[in-house]
Amino acid sequence: MPSKDVFEHGPDPEHPGWHHWNLKDDTLFNGAVMGKLITRKEGDKCRLRMFPERKHENLQGIIHGAVTLGLIDISMFTTMHGVGSGNAGPSVTLELSTHFIGGGDPARPLDAVTEIMRETGKLVFVRGEVVQDDDCVAAYSGIVRKFAPRG
Repeated sequence: MPSKDVFEHGPDPEHPGWHHWNLKDDTLFNGAVMGKLITRKEGDKCRLRMFPERKHENLQGIIHGAVTLGLIDISMFTTMHGVGSGNAGPSVTLELSTHFIGGGDPARPLDAVTEIMRETGKLVFVRGEVVQDDDCVAAYSGIVRKFAPRG
């Protein structure tokens, strides 16, 4: 079982009102692929933001769909932690349904705004949108399976 201190969740001084959502080991997926992530609670929703870089672009010069999917997947867990029961791990994604609506602009932050539709003892049902300002990049829904911590 991973140590409880594998994440950095403190306030982000560069972005007042936001908190880090970064693994302390930046060689794992979040840091190595996604880069800096910040999050904040917005009522009953949670917003996860990434800052696109050249490595996140596809051949058309827009944000690669796999990067958008990675942001969505991570956002489901930030939402469980931020506005759900607080139990974001150990858990895994069971299902993720995504509809791409527009291309992401690599010059602007990319946000996944997620809400919990229902949380049971073992499952969390979420939905949300990936946005840049008023532009919608994708809409999604997903299911996360929670596990009891290993003793």
